[in-house]
Amino acid sequence: MEEKKKIITNPCSFNGIRPAMVDLPYPPIQISGRNQSYADLLSVDYCGAVSELSAITQYINNENRISCEKCAMAKTLLSIAVAEMMHLQKLGELIVLLGGNISFTAKMRNGKRKMWTPEYLNIPENVGKMLLADIEAEKGAIRQYEMHIQMIGDPCVQAVLERIIKDEEYHIMMLKALLQEV
Repeated sequence: MEEKKKIITNPCSFNGIRPAMVDLPYPPIQISGRNQSYADLLSVDYCGAVSELSAITQYINNENRISCEKCAMAKTLLSIAVAEMMHLQKLGELIVLLGGNISFTAKMRNGKRKMWTPEYLNIPENVGKMLLADIEAEKGAIRQYEMHIQMIGDPCVQAVLERIIKDEEYHIMMLKALLQEV
């Protein structure tokens, strides 16, 4: 007689997850003119050490590791990851419009290209440290976006980056609230 094997599942349901974004419209994805230098700057935001790709990967990893024990927190992290995916898509559109390529390599200031790597991620085991790392990553992204806004002379691109910053600030607020639960 065969023994019945017990099926193990994750009790956390991710149905209905929506992106964690400020309830404000995004400016149109458009540019004033092609500019490879601006595309190169945005490539760093797209897939550099401090980037949307790094944020997405870090949030998904964290969400996966805690979802069985901390479902509500995992859902929040996933909703932030989905917002970061939206940012990645918008940056990709801008890069292409500006004349750049999406190759998962960021053009650094020294002119060298560096391919994205998971070495960019900060993945602590402790949930509190995990949230602190996420907060620091969001702050780093804001600083980088602010620097790029100063370096980019296209008001269309600047407007999109300024709008992304609003979401990143919202994410910090959400993460700080989660940190108080730990």
